[in-house]
Amino acid sequence: MVESERSQNPWMNTMDGYDSAVVLETTVEDREGLGLGAPQAQPSSNSSSDGNLGIAERAVSAAGAAFLSAIIVNPLDVVKTRLQAQAAGVAYSHPLSNIISRMAYFGPRTMFADLRCSPSCTRAGIHGTVSICPPDCFQYKGTLDVFYKIIRQEGFARLWRGTNAGLALAVPTVGIYLPCYDVFRNCLEEFTGQHVPSVTPYAPLVAGSLARSLACVSCYPIELAKTRMQAFKVTQSGMKPPGVWQTLLGVISHVQSTSVQSNSVQGYRVLWTGMGAQLARDVPFSAIYWSTLEPMRRKLLGLVGDEADVLSILGANFSAGFVAGSLAAGATCPLDVAKTRRQIEKDPVRQLRMTTRQTLLEIWRDGGIKGLFTGVGPRVGRAGPSAGIVISCYEVVKYVLHHHYATS
Repeated sequence: MVESERSQNPWMNTMDGYDSAVVLETTVEDREGLGLGAPQAQPSSNSSSDGNLGIAERAVSAAGAAFLSAIIVNPLDVVKTRLQAQAAGVAYSHPLSNIISRMAYFGPRTMFADLRCSPSCTRAGIHGTVSICPPDCFQYKGTLDVFYKIIRQEGFARLWRGTNAGLALAVPTVGIYLPCYDVFRNCLEEFTGQHVPSVTPYAPLVAGSLARSLACVSCYPIELAKTRMQAFKVTQSGMKPPGVWQTLLGVISHVQSTSVQSNSVQGYRVLWTGMGAQLARDVPFSAIYWSTLEPMRRKLLGLVGDEADVLSILGANFSAGFVAGSLAAGATCPLDVAKTRRQIEKDPVRQLRMTTRQTLLEIWRDGGIKGLFTGVGPRVGRAGPSAGIVISCYEVVKYVLHHHYATS
Protein backbone atom coordinates (compact mmCIF):
# COMPACT_ATOMS: atom_id res chain seq x y z
CA MET A 1 0.00 0.00 0.00
CA VAL A 2 2.71 2.47 0.96
CA GLU A 3 4.68 1.72 -2.19
CA SER A 4 1.57 2.26 -4.29
CA GLU A 5 0.87 5.62 -2.66
CA ARG A 6 4.51 6.65 -3.04
CA SER A 7 4.51 5.88 -6.74
CA GLN A 8 1.39 8.00 -7.24
CA ASN A 9 2.69 10.99 -5.26
CA PRO A 10 6.44 11.23 -4.74
CA TRP A 11 5.93 14.05 -2.21
CA MET A 12 3.79 11.99 0.20
CA ASN A 13 6.62 10.78 2.39
CA THR A 14 8.34 14.14 2.58
CA MET A 15 6.26 15.93 5.16
CA ASP A 16 8.49 19.00 4.81
CA GLY A 17 7.54 19.28 1.16
CA TYR A 18 10.19 17.72 -0.94
CA ASP A 19 13.53 16.51 0.21
CA SER A 20 13.52 13.94 2.95
CA ALA A 21 16.28 11.46 2.22
CA VAL A 22 14.52 8.49 3.76
CA VAL A 23 11.71 6.07 2.91
CA LEU A 24 9.41 4.97 5.71
CA GLU A 25 8.28 1.42 6.15
CA THR A 26 5.47 2.58 8.44
CA THR A 27 2.06 3.84 7.36
CA VAL A 28 1.24 7.48 6.77
CA GLU A 29 -0.81 7.51 10.00
CA ASP A 30 2.20 6.23 11.98
CA ARG A 31 4.36 9.01 10.56
CA GLU A 32 1.83 11.69 11.45
CA GLY A 33 1.62 10.31 14.95
CA LEU A 34 5.33 10.96 15.40
CA GLY A 35 5.11 14.62 14.37
CA LEU A 36 7.79 14.79 11.72
CA GLY A 37 8.06 11.06 11.51
CA ALA A 38 10.80 8.63 12.39
CA PRO A 39 12.58 6.97 9.50
CA GLN A 40 13.09 3.31 10.05
CA ALA A 41 15.30 2.23 7.22
CA GLN A 42 18.04 3.57 5.01
CA PRO A 43 16.73 4.04 1.48
CA SER A 44 18.29 3.65 -1.86
CA SER A 45 19.60 6.80 -3.51
CA ASN A 46 16.54 7.08 -5.76
CA SER A 47 13.91 6.94 -3.06
CA SER A 48 13.89 10.58 -2.05
CA SER A 49 11.61 12.95 -3.85
CA ASP A 50 14.51 15.03 -5.07
CA GLY A 51 17.34 12.67 -4.33
CA ASN A 52 18.79 13.18 -7.79
CA LEU A 53 19.41 16.87 -7.08
CA GLY A 54 22.97 17.70 -6.15
CA ILE A 55 24.28 20.56 -4.02
CA ALA A 56 25.11 22.61 -7.14
CA GLU A 57 21.55 22.37 -8.48
CA ARG A 58 20.08 23.25 -5.09
CA ALA A 59 22.46 26.21 -4.85
CA VAL A 60 21.47 27.49 -8.30
CA SER A 61 17.77 27.19 -7.37
CA ALA A 62 18.32 29.11 -4.14
CA ALA A 63 20.53 31.78 -5.72
CA GLY A 64 17.96 32.48 -8.44
CA ALA A 65 15.23 32.90 -5.82
CA ALA A 66 17.45 35.20 -3.76
CA PHE A 67 18.24 37.33 -6.81
CA LEU A 68 14.55 37.97 -7.47
CA SER A 69 13.78 38.67 -3.81
CA ALA A 70 16.68 41.09 -3.31
CA ILE A 71 15.50 43.33 -6.17
CA ILE A 72 11.84 43.38 -5.12
CA VAL A 73 12.22 44.12 -1.39
CA ASN A 74 15.37 46.30 -1.36
CA PRO A 75 13.46 49.61 -0.88
CA LEU A 76 12.03 48.34 2.42
CA ASP A 77 15.52 47.31 3.50
CA VAL A 78 16.79 50.84 2.80
CA VAL A 79 13.92 52.37 4.77
CA LYS A 80 14.50 50.06 7.73
CA THR A 81 18.23 50.81 7.78
CA ARG A 82 17.68 54.59 7.56
CA LEU A 83 15.30 54.52 10.54
CA GLN A 84 17.70 52.43 12.61
CA ALA A 85 20.71 54.54 11.61
CA GLN A 86 18.90 57.76 12.54
CA ALA A 87 18.06 56.29 15.96
CA ALA A 88 21.77 55.48 16.33
CA GLY A 89 22.72 59.12 15.77
CA VAL A 90 23.35 59.36 12.02
CA ALA A 91 22.38 62.89 11.00
CA TYR A 92 20.28 63.24 7.86
CA SER A 93 20.07 67.04 8.00
CA HIS A 94 20.78 69.19 4.94
CA PRO A 95 24.29 70.74 4.74
CA LEU A 96 22.63 74.18 4.96
CA SER A 97 20.95 73.47 8.30
CA ASN A 98 23.72 75.19 10.26
CA ILE A 99 26.05 78.11 9.57
CA ILE A 100 29.32 76.14 9.70
CA SER A 101 28.10 73.62 7.14
CA ARG A 102 26.82 76.42 4.92
CA MET A 103 30.21 78.13 4.92
CA ALA A 104 31.97 74.89 3.99
CA TYR A 105 29.37 73.90 1.44
CA PHE A 106 29.73 76.76 -1.04
CA GLY A 107 32.31 76.26 -3.75
CA PRO A 108 32.85 76.59 -7.50
CA ARG A 109 30.84 73.44 -8.21
CA THR A 110 27.86 74.35 -6.06
CA MET A 111 24.57 74.37 -7.97
CA PHE A 112 21.39 76.08 -6.85
CA ALA A 113 19.71 72.68 -7.01
CA ASP A 114 22.00 71.65 -4.18
CA LEU A 115 20.78 74.56 -2.03
CA ARG A 116 17.06 73.92 -2.15
CA CYS A 117 15.17 72.58 0.83
CA SER A 118 12.97 69.58 0.34
CA PRO A 119 9.48 70.43 -0.94
CA SER A 120 8.19 68.52 2.09
CA CYS A 121 9.73 71.10 4.42
CA THR A 122 7.14 73.78 5.22
CA ARG A 123 9.34 75.58 7.77
CA ALA A 124 12.23 76.52 5.50
CA GLY A 125 13.47 80.07 6.03
CA ILE A 126 14.84 82.32 3.32
CA HIS A 127 18.18 84.07 3.70
CA GLY A 128 18.88 86.07 0.57
CA THR A 129 18.47 83.63 -2.30
CA VAL A 130 19.32 80.54 -0.24
CA SER A 131 16.82 78.31 1.52
CA ILE A 132 17.86 77.57 5.08
CA CYS A 133 16.61 74.16 6.11
CA PRO A 134 15.92 73.42 9.78
CA PRO A 135 17.35 70.01 10.79
CA ASP A 136 13.93 68.51 11.53
CA CYS A 137 12.98 68.91 7.85
CA PHE A 138 15.32 66.03 7.10
CA GLN A 139 14.52 63.80 10.05
CA TYR A 140 12.54 60.68 9.29
CA LYS A 141 9.24 60.35 11.12
CA GLY A 142 8.14 56.93 9.94
CA THR A 143 8.21 54.39 7.14
CA LEU A 144 6.16 56.39 4.62
CA ASP A 145 8.06 59.57 5.50
CA VAL A 146 11.36 57.84 4.68
CA PHE A 147 10.01 56.76 1.30
CA TYR A 148 8.77 60.28 0.58
CA LYS A 149 11.95 62.07 1.59
CA ILE A 150 14.32 59.68 -0.16
CA ILE A 151 12.36 60.07 -3.40
CA ARG A 152 12.08 63.87 -3.15
CA GLN A 153 15.58 64.58 -1.80
CA GLU A 154 17.71 61.88 -3.43
CA GLY A 155 15.68 60.47 -6.28
CA PHE A 156 13.59 57.35 -6.84
CA ALA A 157 16.63 55.22 -7.72
CA ARG A 158 18.09 55.70 -4.21
CA LEU A 159 15.47 53.27 -2.90
CA TRP A 160 17.57 50.58 -4.56
CA ARG A 161 20.78 51.82 -2.91
CA GLY A 162 22.88 48.81 -1.97
CA THR A 163 21.08 46.47 -4.36
CA ASN A 164 24.38 45.44 -5.94
CA ALA A 165 25.70 44.57 -2.49
CA GLY A 166 22.40 42.88 -1.68
CA LEU A 167 22.67 40.73 -4.78
CA ALA A 168 26.34 40.01 -4.13
CA LEU A 169 25.29 38.97 -0.64
CA ALA A 170 21.99 37.20 -1.29
CA VAL A 171 23.13 34.92 -4.09
CA PRO A 172 26.06 33.25 -2.28
CA THR A 173 24.42 33.46 1.15
CA VAL A 174 21.14 31.82 0.15
CA GLY A 175 23.05 29.54 -2.21
CA ILE A 176 24.84 28.24 0.89
CA TYR A 177 21.94 28.56 3.32
CA LEU A 178 19.08 26.62 1.75
CA PRO A 179 21.07 23.67 0.32
CA CYS A 180 22.94 23.27 3.62
CA TYR A 181 19.63 23.41 5.47
CA ASP A 182 18.31 20.60 3.26
CA VAL A 183 21.38 18.45 3.91
CA PHE A 184 21.58 19.17 7.65
CA ARG A 185 17.87 18.57 8.20
CA ASN A 186 17.85 15.30 6.27
CA CYS A 187 20.83 14.01 8.25
CA LEU A 188 19.38 15.12 11.58
CA GLU A 189 15.94 13.66 10.86
CA GLU A 190 17.50 10.36 9.81
CA PHE A 191 19.79 10.18 12.84
CA THR A 192 17.21 11.24 15.44
CA GLY A 193 14.53 9.09 13.84
CA GLN A 194 16.69 6.00 14.35
CA HIS A 195 18.08 6.88 17.79
CA VAL A 196 16.02 9.61 19.52
CA PRO A 197 12.58 9.90 17.84
CA SER A 198 11.32 12.40 20.42
CA VAL A 199 13.92 14.94 19.24
CA THR A 200 13.07 14.66 15.53
CA PRO A 201 10.59 17.60 15.51
CA TYR A 202 13.46 19.90 16.48
CA ALA A 203 15.61 18.94 13.46
CA PRO A 204 14.45 21.92 11.32
CA LEU A 205 15.28 24.32 14.16
CA VAL A 206 18.83 23.01 14.60
CA ALA A 207 19.47 22.61 10.87
CA GLY A 208 18.29 26.14 10.13
CA SER A 209 20.52 27.61 12.84
CA LEU A 210 23.60 25.73 11.66
CA ALA A 211 23.05 26.56 7.97
CA ARG A 212 22.46 30.24 8.68
CA SER A 213 25.58 30.49 10.83
CA LEU A 214 27.69 29.01 8.06
CA ALA A 215 26.24 31.39 5.46
CA CYS A 216 26.65 34.42 7.73
CA VAL A 217 30.33 33.80 8.50
CA SER A 218 31.13 33.18 4.84
CA CYS A 219 29.67 36.41 3.44
CA TYR A 220 29.66 38.86 6.33
CA PRO A 221 31.87 41.66 4.87
CA ILE A 222 29.38 42.17 2.03
CA GLU A 223 26.59 42.49 4.61
CA LEU A 224 28.66 45.17 6.36
CA ALA A 225 29.09 47.07 3.08
CA LYS A 226 25.38 46.83 2.25
CA THR A 227 24.30 48.26 5.59
CA ARG A 228 26.73 51.19 5.31
CA MET A 229 25.71 51.91 1.73
CA GLN A 230 22.06 52.06 2.76
CA ALA A 231 22.59 53.98 6.00
CA PHE A 232 24.64 56.92 4.69
CA LYS A 233 23.61 59.25 1.90
CA VAL A 234 25.48 61.66 -0.36
CA THR A 235 24.13 65.18 0.05
CA GLN A 236 25.79 66.81 -2.96
CA SER A 237 24.07 66.19 -6.27
CA GLY A 238 26.22 64.75 -9.00
CA MET A 239 28.47 62.88 -6.59
CA LYS A 240 28.44 59.14 -7.17
CA PRO A 241 28.00 57.13 -3.95
CA PRO A 242 30.76 54.60 -3.18
CA GLY A 243 30.23 51.01 -4.28
CA VAL A 244 30.82 47.78 -2.39
CA TRP A 245 34.60 47.68 -2.71
CA GLN A 246 35.03 51.39 -2.09
CA THR A 247 32.92 51.10 1.04
CA LEU A 248 34.96 48.18 2.39
CA LEU A 249 38.27 49.85 1.52
CA GLY A 250 37.06 52.98 3.27
CA VAL A 251 36.32 51.00 6.42
CA ILE A 252 39.77 49.38 6.41
CA SER A 253 41.68 52.57 5.62
CA HIS A 254 39.87 54.48 8.37
CA VAL A 255 40.86 51.92 10.98
CA GLN A 256 44.45 51.54 9.75
CA SER A 257 44.94 55.32 9.70
CA THR A 258 44.40 55.44 13.46
CA SER A 259 46.73 54.25 16.20
CA VAL A 260 44.21 51.72 17.44
CA GLN A 261 45.82 48.82 15.60
CA SER A 262 49.58 48.38 15.71
CA ASN A 263 49.32 45.33 13.48
CA SER A 264 47.97 46.24 10.03
CA VAL A 265 46.74 42.69 9.48
CA GLN A 266 44.55 42.94 12.56
CA GLY A 267 42.91 45.99 11.03
CA TYR A 268 41.03 43.69 8.67
CA ARG A 269 39.12 42.40 11.69
CA VAL A 270 36.91 45.43 11.27
CA LEU A 271 35.34 43.77 8.21
CA TRP A 272 33.74 41.33 10.62
CA THR A 273 32.64 44.03 13.07
CA GLY A 274 29.18 43.21 14.37
CA MET A 275 29.20 39.61 13.16
CA GLY A 276 28.33 38.48 16.68
CA ALA A 277 25.25 40.71 16.56
CA GLN A 278 24.29 39.31 13.16
CA LEU A 279 24.68 35.73 14.36
CA ALA A 280 22.66 36.63 17.45
CA ARG A 281 19.94 37.85 15.07
CA ASP A 282 20.13 35.24 12.31
CA VAL A 283 20.37 32.08 14.42
CA PRO A 284 17.13 32.67 16.36
CA PHE A 285 15.53 34.05 13.19
CA SER A 286 16.27 30.79 11.37
CA ALA A 287 15.18 28.72 14.35
CA ILE A 288 11.82 30.50 14.54
CA TYR A 289 11.42 30.60 10.76
CA TRP A 290 11.99 26.91 10.02
CA SER A 291 10.17 25.58 13.07
CA THR A 292 7.14 27.68 12.00
CA LEU A 293 7.38 27.07 8.26
CA GLU A 294 7.78 23.29 8.24
CA PRO A 295 4.53 22.28 10.01
CA MET A 296 2.57 25.04 8.28
CA ARG A 297 3.50 24.07 4.73
CA ARG A 298 2.96 20.38 5.53
CA LYS A 299 -0.59 21.20 6.61
CA LEU A 300 -1.18 23.24 3.46
CA LEU A 301 0.29 20.56 1.18
CA GLY A 302 -1.70 17.94 3.06
CA LEU A 303 -4.90 19.69 1.99
CA VAL A 304 -3.87 19.18 -1.64
CA GLY A 305 -2.85 15.55 -1.20
CA ASP A 306 -2.06 13.67 -4.40
CA GLU A 307 -3.14 16.65 -6.51
CA ALA A 308 0.04 18.65 -5.78
CA ASP A 309 1.26 20.65 -8.78
CA VAL A 310 3.44 23.69 -9.38
CA LEU A 311 0.76 26.19 -8.36
CA SER A 312 -0.15 24.40 -5.13
CA ILE A 313 3.53 24.02 -4.20
CA LEU A 314 4.12 27.70 -4.97
CA GLY A 315 1.09 28.80 -2.95
CA ALA A 316 1.76 26.57 0.07
CA ASN A 317 5.41 27.56 0.33
CA PHE A 318 4.81 31.26 -0.26
CA SER A 319 2.05 31.40 2.36
CA ALA A 320 4.05 29.47 4.95
CA GLY A 321 7.21 31.44 4.17
CA PHE A 322 5.40 34.77 4.40
CA VAL A 323 3.92 34.01 7.83
CA ALA A 324 7.08 32.41 9.21
CA GLY A 325 9.32 35.19 7.90
CA SER A 326 7.11 37.94 9.31
CA LEU A 327 6.93 36.28 12.72
CA ALA A 328 10.68 35.66 12.90
CA ALA A 329 11.49 39.21 11.73
CA GLY A 330 9.28 40.81 14.37
CA ALA A 331 10.67 38.64 17.17
CA THR A 332 14.31 39.36 16.29
CA CYS A 333 13.97 43.10 15.55
CA PRO A 334 15.96 44.23 18.66
CA LEU A 335 18.91 42.14 17.50
CA ASP A 336 18.60 43.62 14.01
CA VAL A 337 18.76 47.13 15.50
CA ALA A 338 21.90 46.13 17.42
CA LYS A 339 23.44 44.67 14.26
CA THR A 340 22.82 47.86 12.30
CA ARG A 341 24.27 50.02 15.06
CA ARG A 342 27.40 47.87 15.23
CA GLN A 343 27.88 48.00 11.47
CA ILE A 344 27.51 51.77 11.05
CA GLU A 345 29.76 52.65 14.00
CA LYS A 346 32.63 54.84 12.77
CA ASP A 347 34.69 55.06 15.95
CA PRO A 348 37.46 52.42 15.51
CA VAL A 349 37.74 51.85 19.27
CA ARG A 350 34.02 51.20 19.68
CA GLN A 351 33.96 49.14 16.47
CA LEU A 352 36.38 46.61 17.88
CA ARG A 353 35.42 46.66 21.56
CA MET A 354 31.64 46.94 21.71
CA THR A 355 29.71 43.74 22.30
CA THR A 356 26.16 42.87 21.29
CA ARG A 357 25.04 42.93 24.91
CA GLN A 358 26.52 46.39 25.46
CA THR A 359 24.89 47.63 22.27
CA LEU A 360 21.46 46.33 23.33
CA LEU A 361 21.81 47.97 26.73
CA GLU A 362 22.81 51.23 25.05
CA ILE A 363 19.77 51.09 22.77
CA TRP A 364 17.52 50.36 25.75
CA ARG A 365 18.99 53.27 27.68
CA ASP A 366 18.55 55.68 24.78
CA GLY A 367 15.12 54.66 23.51
CA GLY A 368 13.58 51.90 25.65
CA ILE A 369 11.24 49.41 23.99
CA LYS A 370 10.59 51.81 21.13
CA GLY A 371 14.31 52.02 20.43
CA LEU A 372 14.69 48.24 20.40
CA PHE A 373 11.93 47.93 17.81
CA THR A 374 13.01 50.81 15.57
CA GLY A 375 12.16 49.94 11.96
CA VAL A 376 10.06 46.90 12.88
CA GLY A 377 7.39 47.88 10.31
CA PRO A 378 9.60 47.90 7.21
CA ARG A 379 11.61 44.96 8.57
CA VAL A 380 8.52 42.76 8.86
CA GLY A 381 7.15 44.18 5.60
CA ARG A 382 10.39 43.19 3.89
CA ALA A 383 10.97 39.80 5.55
CA GLY A 384 7.52 38.32 4.87
CA PRO A 385 7.48 38.71 1.08
CA SER A 386 11.21 38.02 0.83
CA ALA A 387 10.97 34.74 2.74
CA GLY A 388 7.88 33.73 0.78
CA ILE A 389 9.50 34.49 -2.58
CA VAL A 390 12.75 32.71 -1.77
CA ILE A 391 11.30 29.48 -0.36
CA SER A 392 8.51 29.17 -2.95
CA CYS A 393 10.81 29.77 -5.93
CA TYR A 394 13.39 27.40 -4.47
CA GLU A 395 10.88 24.60 -3.96
CA VAL A 396 9.22 25.09 -7.34
CA VAL A 397 12.57 24.82 -9.14
CA LYS A 398 13.35 21.67 -7.15
CA TYR A 399 9.94 20.27 -8.08
CA VAL A 400 10.50 20.97 -11.79
CA LEU A 401 14.01 19.49 -11.71
CA HIS A 402 12.74 16.40 -9.92
CA HIS A 403 10.11 15.78 -12.57
CA HIS A 404 12.69 16.39 -15.25
CA TYR A 405 14.91 13.66 -13.78
CA ALA A 406 11.93 11.37 -13.15
CA THR A 407 10.86 11.46 -16.80
CA SER A 408 14.36 11.37 -18.35
